Amino acid sequence: MDTTSFALRHIGPSSQEQKEMLDAIGVSSIEQLISETIPKGIRLEKDLDLEPAMSEQEYLSHINKLSQLNKVYKSYIGLGYHPSNMPAVIQRNILENPGWYTAYTPYQAEIAQGRLEALLNFQTMVIDLTGMEIANASLLDESTAAAEAMSLLFAVRDRDQKKAGVNKFFVSDLVLPQTIDLLETRATPIGIELEIGNEAEYNLSDEYFGALLQYPGKNGQITDIKSFIEKANAVNIKVAVAADILSLIKLEAPGKFGADVVVGTTQRFGIPMGYGGPHAAYFATKEAYKRDIPGRIIGVTKDTNGNRALRMALQTREQHIKRDKATSNICTAQVLLAVMAGMYAVYHGPKGLQFIADKVKNTASTLAKALESLGVEQVNSHYFDTLQVKADPVNVKYYAEKKEVNFYYPDSNTVTISVNETTTIEDLNEIVSIFEIVTENKAEEITELIEGDIIPNELKRQTDFLTFEVFNSYHSETELMRYIKRLERKDLALNHSMISLGSCTMKLNAASEMLPLSWPSWGNMHPFVPAEQAAGYKLMLNALENQLTEITGFAATSLQPNSGAQGEFAGLMVIRAYHESRGDHHRNICLIPSSAHGTNPASAVMAGMKVVVTKASEDGNIDVNDLREKAELHKDNLAALMVTYPSTHGVYESAIKEITQIIHDNGGQVYMDGANMNAQVGLTNPGNIGADVCHLNLHKTFAIPHGGGGPGVGPICVAEQLVPFLPGNPIVKTGGHQAISAISSAPFGSSLACIISYGYITMLGADGLKKATEAAILNANYIKERLEGSFDTLYTGENGRAAHEMIVDCREFKANGIEVTDIAKRLMDYGFHAPTVSFPVAGTMMIEPTESESKAEMDRFCDAMISIRKEIGNASKDEPNNVLKNAPHTLDMLTSDEWLLPYTRQEAAFPLEYIKENKFWPSVRRVDDAYGDRNLMCSCAPIEEFIEA
Repeated sequence: MDTTSFALRHIGPSSQEQKEMLDAIGVSSIEQLISETIPKGIRLEKDLDLEPAMSEQEYLSHINKLSQLNKVYKSYIGLGYHPSNMPAVIQRNILENPGWYTAYTPYQAEIAQGRLEALLNFQTMVIDLTGMEIANASLLDESTAAAEAMSLLFAVRDRDQKKAGVNKFFVSDLVLPQTIDLLETRATPIGIELEIGNEAEYNLSDEYFGALLQYPGKNGQITDIKSFIEKANAVNIKVAVAADILSLIKLEAPGKFGADVVVGTTQRFGIPMGYGGPHAAYFATKEAYKRDIPGRIIGVTKDTNGNRALRMALQTREQHIKRDKATSNICTAQVLLAVMAGMYAVYHGPKGLQFIADKVKNTASTLAKALESLGVEQVNSHYFDTLQVKADPVNVKYYAEKKEVNFYYPDSNTVTISVNETTTIEDLNEIVSIFEIVTENKAEEITELIEGDIIPNELKRQTDFLTFEVFNSYHSETELMRYIKRLERKDLALNHSMISLGSCTMKLNAASEMLPLSWPSWGNMHPFVPAEQAAGYKLMLNALENQLTEITGFAATSLQPNSGAQGEFAGLMVIRAYHESRGDHHRNICLIPSSAHGTNPASAVMAGMKVVVTKASEDGNIDVNDLREKAELHKDNLAALMVTYPSTHGVYESAIKEITQIIHDNGGQVYMDGANMNAQVGLTNPGNIGADVCHLNLHKTFAIPHGGGGPGVGPICVAEQLVPFLPGNPIVKTGGHQAISAISSAPFGSSLACIISYGYITMLGADGLKKATEAAILNANYIKERLEGSFDTLYTGENGRAAHEMIVDCREFKANGIEVTDIAKRLMDYGFHAPTVSFPVAGTMMIEPTESESKAEMDRFCDAMISIRKEIGNASKDEPNNVLKNAPHTLDMLTSDEWLLPYTRQEAAFPLEYIKENKFWPSVRRVDDAYGDRNLMCSCAPIEEFIEA
């Protein structure tokens, strides 16, 4: 056994196990299986051109050398990113803990109560600090959250505004530059007209439906948002506020002034800057808009026994249900980061946060006084953490960088300095020393912080916050460690058992890929530092771009989109820009197969396109004749086809090249959804099948952990003709020479998380990547074979093979009174998370084992499914009091003095022998979604309020 081979550690089945599985399937070799699975016409003719695979030890040495090329200066740049102190107890017990980072999105609430509680804490924190009525469980970053706020306010215009075509949106010129750039990206396709101006002087009229303010402004000035909101509301203009969350400890909540939406980032609540991300944005609004909130909301409900339980509320998969009528294409969150930011608030509590905010405020005030003593003019009359001083930026920058300090230089006579929670008195004296050189004056040494009255009285916070018990109980490390562990025990993650979710690719997130995330040389980098300071990042990101470009068979890659949904949107916007560059402004028809992900039509509408749905044939493939007919019908206006490959039905469609050619023949471009890329790497690729752009889910195929529902990264790879239009950034040069405006806040998206995928590809190399794909296909077909006779596979390829996943049909069990949901809940008793339920076909399960699972683990899963099939056979429509309908069974049930069920306790909790060795107990019984939606409660309300509801 080659102990230096990363592929050997990553791929689950050993060579002997693979032989046994091939025998079970009835093929003589992996090559025979692959040739029977993937159409010959799309197979790659040569291996990927990648560097030889590194061992884990070689990679860690390599990534350490790259990290040393990063020059981590003291950064006072601000603009929404600040150094922060991550409590070690949170780093060790959440960020570095696979019990938290390998969990899936909490669609199966009964085995996700810990994460759901942590997210409810996050929502409560946001609601308290913003003064709003409802908050979601995080969004991707501040700029995209602001864009979602604009879209929400556009959607909730009143009838008269819609009838009059009111479409103007005012944006204060104090809003962060990256946010303004992104607003332009999102506004134009849906017909919103942006007006950017001075909020103190702008005259708002009935031509506007909404406005966006920054609080405090990008230059640090605290403006009178109270008066602005009052004036706007008087003329029926709704107002969104992008607020610095730490400043809200000292500033009154915007909700108290009548704001309609409040957004921002929680990065400075203990999350490293990471050269741009990932970080959890927040989004809070009024309850009246609850049906229009993007993303996920965690709500309180009850379980079958009437006990308090948590679950995702309202629009849990709204974009899949509403499709092109959805208010947003966002189907993810930044769960891991939201959990960490929420725990930061739990650990520090209101008094601790007050101390931190006071320290930051007083640090700024002390620095201002010292600079003024040097004769440096400080412009801001009211501020929290950012000073705006008049000075020669060229001169200041020269001496600052000599001392390894970064400021922000917005124009030719201004320097802004944003202090933060990590700024010490020693740091202040260093800043002052720079200005002493510039001014040739001398200041007194700073020895202590002074308290300055720098916040206007009418905007000082009067409202209490974080009064709930959870924020006032766990301030010692011992107590927080135990609280985190208590929540972790309620969640089933990959460190317990296989999570075989189709389309979600829950593979191993190797420890060697994850380790560098904790290194300060990667984490403490501001995204807007001069390029030469980020040399390590530049080399790593460029290498990853090149790797992904080679793997997809395209010409270039952009890492900026920070989720799969963002990648979809970015890909379509690049296609849109390409058509417009050729004068084809009228091309706006997007063909989407009926089996496509629900995010596809939502993304198309966001990109200003009109969705035309094409039919599926009886075998689940795209109906080529219907596609051809619609492509020819719309050939003068055809913009794009959105296609998933292999199909969402788990099949390699042999007609894929014919399909892409039809689109090209009729003037369109082909967007390929990369959700199923784990079935392509090293064997075929999007370029080879005729696509023009694809997005990749780095949190699927390329091993970034799902983190309980985020972070994700969704880069796009494009063919030659689309390269000029790759997205740019207003501060750091990136993208093509005809770049579309920003897709996310940071120039390279969630750069810190990209290290994981870089490590995955670098340690596997071309041969390992190919073997991983082959193993994923082998594992899926092995499970298909083992379940034969118990469950029917709904769709297969021409030779009866599955791709890397398959759909099993559970609809026939309705005759026994059993729904697919009952099977999902019963799997919890066997220690497994359910596969993907009722997507893309209602009443089915989509199973994807990935390459990381061993034969033994897959056999346990198959044994569980076969056992459940026998239980289904014993069930009756006339007698719903059975082991499936009552699942999951909790420890509380099993230890109760009373047992009145018509089966034994052992049948309920230990139906198979292996379960006794490693039993996972669901912490609540089946949750009541309908009750929770009727009585929506999305914060840590006292238990009395829950009972009264």
